Amino acid sequence: MAETKGIRLLNFAIQTARDAGRLLAERFGRVLQITNKSELDLVTESDLASERLIIERIKTYHPRHSILAEESGASEPADHEGQDEWRWIIDPLDGTTNYAHGYPCFCVSIGLEHKGRMEIGVVYDPMRDELFSAECGEGASLNGRRIQVSPVDTLAGALLCTGFPYDVRERSEFARHFANFIMNAQGVRRDGAAALDLAYVACGRFDGFWEEGLKPWDVAAGSLLVEEAGGRVSKYDGGSLSLFTPPILASNGLLHEQMMQVLSI
Repeated sequence: MAETKGIRLLNFAIQTARDAGRLLAERFGRVLQITNKSELDLVTESDLASERLIIERIKTYHPRHSILAEESGASEPADHEGQDEWRWIIDPLDGTTNYAHGYPCFCVSIGLEHKGRMEIGVVYDPMRDELFSAECGEGASLNGRRIQVSPVDTLAGALLCTGFPYDVRERSEFARHFANFIMNAQGVRRDGAAALDLAYVACGRFDGFWEEGLKPWDVAAGSLLVEEAGGRVSKYDGGSLSLFTPPILASNGLLHEQMMQVLSI
């Protein structure tokens, strides 16, 4: 990707994420209209408003790009002949359950893929005004400052993070993995926003992350952040990650094999 085009696309994603995050922050703590996609999976009016803002912005400035969004699904440009193999993968509000309960841990996630490879990743936490960004081959940053994964090299000294899939009650292996990591790591956290968890791995706050049952918009931007910060992202068995075939294992790289061993128990 040409340097000027890459910078232009990254800046567009950053500004769009900031504007969507500002919308979420302004509505945070209000009485919300909430509907259920499933027993445990919520959607709020803020999810929908944030997604509308992002999609309208993309269609205005990049009409030849396709879009994959959490709430509205996949959409192609009006001019299919003019499509140029770019796809935006967006989560307008990652951490909806937190948001709906007034728990200030949520973010906007925007990723841009070209011919199957992630090129741009942006995760914005409006409550802390923290903007994580990455461009393929150019490293990752937090509010403009370069970030890198942690140097922790033993599970006994590691702070890990995970998430509970919406169908966790049907996943007996998740409880086993969770128990095994609790017994082997220094600590395990669960904050309820996978994109933010991955951003925290990228900047060294967490040393590793694992989760199953995620969707492409949960991991598109965050996985690029981790890789560009020097970490590693894969499936549980170490195979290459596909956005459409979770689960995901992300780490600082030094812990990856050790985490794979725990997941194989």
